[in-house]
Order: sequence, then structure tokens, then C-alpha cells
Amino acid sequence: MDLRIENKIALVTGSTAGIGFAIAKALANEGVAVIINGRSDDRVNLAVEKIKKETGNVNVKGIAADFADKKQIEFLIDQLPEIDILVNNVGIFEPKQFSNIPDEDWFKFFEVNVMSGIRLSRAYFDKMIQKNWGRIIFISSESAIQIPEEMIHYGMTKTAQIAVSRGLAELTKGTGVTVNTVLPGPTLSEGVGVFLNDLATAGNKTVEEIEKDFFKNMRPTSILQRFIEPDEVAGLVAYIASNLSIATNGALLRADGGVVKSAF
Repeated sequence: MDLRIENKIALVTGSTAGIGFAIAKALANEGVAVIINGRSDDRVNLAVEKIKKETGNVNVKGIAADFADKKQIEFLIDQLPEIDILVNNVGIFEPKQFSNIPDEDWFKFFEVNVMSGIRLSRAYFDKMIQKNWGRIIFISSESAIQIPEEMIHYGMTKTAQIAVSRGLAELTKGTGVTVNTVLPGPTLSEGVGVFLNDLATAGNKTVEEIEKDFFKNMRPTSILQRFIEPDEVAGLVAYIASNLSIATNGALLRADGGVVKSAF
């Protein structure tokens, strides 16, 4: 399908691996000029070269920036005065018992997971309105709706993203700009893969056994009953970033494997 976004410029934060990398690759396959982002130059450069090789799109560049550091975000914005598609994907997570989460962790999670998207949206939103075309997409999580008891601070930030996204969408009335939120379910990203391997090693089990146990006890409502592949989220995001999706605005779009037990 031709998504009609060839030569648009997209920034995908946190895109050196996992869902972000898959999104960047999907957009590059559509002829979009993609900017890869990660915390280190080495990882960014590696991702850039990999996407160029796998898609044949030479218009792929990278900018390293740590979204826990406001100054690095400002540096990134200075390098990109204008973009057409903003995918706020960067995020951190960590299982931790509520009583053991200090104030510093709450603020850190909010800074990286929420303020990163706010700062970037603030930098580009008005320019998109002036051009009468733009896409802002927040990559939230099913944890925004079903707050995980083992990561309450993470769930809080994912819910906050929904609020920001919907509020921004209200400001796009009568324009060609849309703002939406995608809610992936449990996805086999790089971080999750490491987490599963660590659990398997600690419990003297296989990764397959850990996965089966996870969906039996932690996410029993999953219809898919397995971890989602990053590419399975990226296809939805590419469509929402496209010229075909103008009627979808201010929406929550679930790519959750049916984890959220609701028809709405």
C-alpha cells in the first residue's frame, strides 16, 4: 500500500532498537526521510546503517540525545528546525515494588516518558499547524489502562501521555494535523528480551517457559498469548503517520494483542 508520505521528514525517538527501530524502518520503507535517535552515537550509527541497508532508503540520519537531559533535547531540536512526523517513542521501564520507588524515580520516569514528548511536540506543533500538515504519535502502552502493580510509576507516565495527546488533538480542529496515541501490549523489545533472559537464568527455566508463565499469571487477558513483535506495532504506526489517516485524530489505537479486555 502506498501511504503517500514519500519525502516527508520523521523523527522517531528511542529508535535504535525494538518498537522504535521497527517504526523507523517501516517509515523508511515508505520513502520517508527518517531521523534515528538513541543515547549513544555508536548505537545510532549502527541503526542508521542497518535501516539504509535493509530498506534501500539513503535518507536516514541519526542524532544522539539522552532524554533524561533537557539540554540534549534542546540540542536535538536545534539540529531539526522542522519535521513532518513526530513519533514520541522513547521510554524507560523498571519493575519495582511501590514502597521501594523513591521520589527520584517518579520524577525520572516522568521526565523521560512524558516530558520528552511534551518538549518535542511544543517545538514542532505550531509549525505543523502553519503548514496544515503534520503527525504527532505517542507510543504509550496497555499499561496506561491496566496499570501494572509491579510498575505503577511506569503506568502513570503512560496514562499521562494519553492526556497530552488528546489535549493536543483538540488544538488541531479544522487542520491537516493529527495527534494520536498507540497502545502496544507486551512487546518483545530489546529491553524485554534482556528481562526475560534474566528471569529465565534466575529461575533456571527456558525463555519459552517464562513467556508462557507471564501470560498465564501476569497478562491472562491476552488473546494473542505471546509477546508482540515490534514490526506488528510498526505497521499501525506507519498508517497513522500517513496521508490516509486524516480521519483518525485524538484516538487511542490498540496494538495490544487483546490484553485490554474491552470492546472500546
